[in-house]
Amino acid sequence: MVQRPSAALLARLKDLLGPAGTVESEADKAPYLTDWRRRYRGDTPLVLRPGTTAEVQAVVGLCAAAGVALVPQGGNTGLVGGGTPFEHGAELLLSLTRLNRIRAVDPIDDTLVAEAGVTLAGVQAAAAAVDRLYPVSLASQGSCTIGGNVATNAGGIHVLRYGMTREQVLGLEVVLPDGRLWNGLRSLRKDNTGYDLKQLFIGSEGTLGVVTAACLRLWPRPAERVVALAAVPDVAAGLALFGRLRAAAGQTLSACEIFSERGLQFVLAFLAGSRRPLETVAPWYVLLEVLGDHALHDTVETVLAAAFEAGEACDGTIAESEAQAMALWALREHLSDAQTPQGASLKHDVALPLAALGGFVAQALAAVEAAAPGVRPVVFGHLGDGNLHFNLTQPPGLDGAAFLARTDELALVVHDIVHAHGGSIAAEHGLGRLKIDAIDRYHDPVERSLMAALKQALDPGDLMNPGKLVRPA
Repeated sequence: MVQRPSAALLARLKDLLGPAGTVESEADKAPYLTDWRRRYRGDTPLVLRPGTTAEVQAVVGLCAAAGVALVPQGGNTGLVGGGTPFEHGAELLLSLTRLNRIRAVDPIDDTLVAEAGVTLAGVQAAAAAVDRLYPVSLASQGSCTIGGNVATNAGGIHVLRYGMTREQVLGLEVVLPDGRLWNGLRSLRKDNTGYDLKQLFIGSEGTLGVVTAACLRLWPRPAERVVALAAVPDVAAGLALFGRLRAAAGQTLSACEIFSERGLQFVLAFLAGSRRPLETVAPWYVLLEVLGDHALHDTVETVLAAAFEAGEACDGTIAESEAQAMALWALREHLSDAQTPQGASLKHDVALPLAALGGFVAQALAAVEAAAPGVRPVVFGHLGDGNLHFNLTQPPGLDGAAFLARTDELALVVHDIVHAHGGSIAAEHGLGRLKIDAIDRYHDPVERSLMAALKQALDPGDLMNPGKLVRPA
């Protein structure tokens, strides 16, 4: 039973946080209530914007005592509705964006402590100021926040070399659903004293507690970057090229992206000043990046030459300047935005074993084109770690609303093929509201029951982001 906040509770919260810490007018609340893709629009009587961890504790404690649910939100850049309240308007939205301090940077320990509301770009800049690298990189890094990154286990383009957010987190500070504070902000690489509790909250989408700060791992800043683009006939050839470069470049290979010709056409039509990067028009393109401290240009050139000779690539280029490197990356980074002018789009964020990628793409393309004749698939993603964005743009001339009405039907087509190939229906965007029902079809029942048991143990009242990711037992 949803417990609506009383007038007395709202008054106490406004008194606690003051004018800067609450948002009440409909116009001012609006940006918090719609998800990034505008698929969901929720409601709340009050947006709460605490400025300190102590204020977060006080808010959570008051709401727990009153039995009122909270929806934690970072930069509101999520893609599955995980940070959007429901339409019934009984939940309070807890925005963490005012917790925006870098508490500490330690270049000797290679660590940084950031509060939840610090943007990803802010953390990257703080690391760069001490000649270090924070390697998580996302298109939304200017607005997404560290708390949101942790809660969703954000991935991005450098997972191949550095891993996801989970691999960057050494410690956390978390407000639990009853208002208690768990101070786990340790910077230790070795701590063998029991359960690794921080892992419970990474990727939990705010359903087990509120992350208020994180101790993050920093990396040496590479001295050299080489970016190259190759045209390939199919996904299998792209994987072969990836394998060649991985063998030659080792751990310096930091990114290996793939996108289709249709996706490139969409970007060229969308992005002002962009131009086709190669003379050859090919079905697929592979974007490669290596980071290191020694001459890497020759290594990449040798690998591309071998790929041409083997028929794995039919054209290619190596960026000769930072501007050229950025231009190549811009083609990849604008693939999502470039789909919007083309009409309604259905997004599928999936992961597969590398060996299954080629078979999955071939089978899934055939299946969606049979189910929705004229559909325009836009397939792109992180080839090196098996994460593809298998997106479907509406057929030309079809009503967008009619196409969106087939969301569940076409998702079932794609997800069943993903599952048959041993993959996951949520690679880096999470489940949120969008996939909480679908996951029951694919997750092992024991796995779901274990997740439900954790939810029940930490949040027995189901007050932390209810209806997202997992349901209580």
